[in-house]
Amino acid sequence: MQLAVSSTLVAAMQRLRGRRKPVTPLAGCRGIAVAASGVHTLASPVDFRIRLLDLMAQARHRILLTALYLQDDESGREVLEALYAAKAARPELQIAVFVDWHRAQRGLIGKEASAGNAALYRAMAQRLGSGVPIFGVPVQIREWMGVMHLKGFVIDDKVLYSGASLNDVYLQRAERYRLDRYHLIESRALADSMAALMSSVLRGNPAVCPLDGEPRPKTRSLRGAIIRFRRVLVKSRYTVLAEAAGQGEVTITPLLGFGARDNELNRVVLQLIRRAQRELLLFTPYFNLPGPVRRAVEEKIRQHCRVTIIVGDKIANDFYIPPEQPFTSIGALPYLYEANLRRFCKTHQAAVDGGLLELYLWRHENHSFHLKGLLVDDDYALLTGSNLNPRAWRLDLENGLLIHDPQGSLVAQHRAEVERIRAHARRLDHHRSLDSFESYPEPVRRIVKRLARTRADRLLNQVL
Repeated sequence: MQLAVSSTLVAAMQRLRGRRKPVTPLAGCRGIAVAASGVHTLASPVDFRIRLLDLMAQARHRILLTALYLQDDESGREVLEALYAAKAARPELQIAVFVDWHRAQRGLIGKEASAGNAALYRAMAQRLGSGVPIFGVPVQIREWMGVMHLKGFVIDDKVLYSGASLNDVYLQRAERYRLDRYHLIESRALADSMAALMSSVLRGNPAVCPLDGEPRPKTRSLRGAIIRFRRVLVKSRYTVLAEAAGQGEVTITPLLGFGARDNELNRVVLQLIRRAQRELLLFTPYFNLPGPVRRAVEEKIRQHCRVTIIVGDKIANDFYIPPEQPFTSIGALPYLYEANLRRFCKTHQAAVDGGLLELYLWRHENHSFHLKGLLVDDDYALLTGSNLNPRAWRLDLENGLLIHDPQGSLVAQHRAEVERIRAHARRLDHHRSLDSFESYPEPVRRIVKRLARTRADRLLNQVL
């Protein structure tokens, strides 16, 4: 059903957006009080890389890193060398790195088979010693069934949080970059909470094995341990001592999400969307919203809440293959995401016309887009590594940081971040502004037709 929106109603809603209305915190979210002056939004991947290396060089007590992967490339080696240097300077330093078990032991999709990043970890350990343990975290027997997608770096009493992994593109070692969101938070309590989960839930589990030594167990031999580990993850939470925010403070709640049921992160995502009154802003790199999220967003549109979604253009998708390069099946993914967006825009074209729904496509030269998260009514922000797609919703191990800012202390930072992002984004004013199916390359059309004919496109959307 299309939504008819009068210009008078839109004007009234725009006037209301400027008014702040006191609201109660989300139910069940116990936050850590953090000085607003200790929350910093970093502007670029270069800033992120420089700050990460500086923090590691200055570390006195601990460096604990979680990321999907730490790549065998210049940036990955630079990070590892910085970790070994920090350990050599202070042997008492606690160091651990956690990456996905499966992703670490394979090559890049579409490239030749290889031993993966684990070969680098092993070579570094053989050359420099065992002071930087790197652990593989398996959340399923096979990678396509779920990966360790936790994010966040704990360095002493600071948390450096981003959805980025560690490689040349995410850290912009060369000219090309993959844009994400980057935040530095100064809080011992938050750092302790995130470190405790890494040390107790991850490192102490029999399914979590070192990747920097030999011999490594085969995944099939860990089957029983992985099944038991999954049961632990479903029940795990970050430990938080609830505090009320004082003057000049915000509260931050670390959230864990795993599985389709009793998923704390998913629950909060839906709560955030449903509580939005004036404005809801959603970032996602791949337009493939889980059913509950899509329905909640559509309900907000019906309630005349202004909804903004910023997504990457298909050319800014990390799976996009330029026409001059050899095509592989994985290159069809950006077109499938664009088809999802086209259908969504067409369904809600009246809301787009009326200004209640704004869709932005980000594209900057040959760079790629990897932003995730939510901004709600100037008083809530969700930082997360979750792609907000069905795979993240049901299969992957995810986390996030919920920021409650009732005093509006961080509004200027959020607005500046959004303006930087929108500098390379165009507003989608009509579903016909997107490329049509007929304009897609022949290999893409062939794949999409085959998927549609077998109805496999619906299944594929659940694991993308």
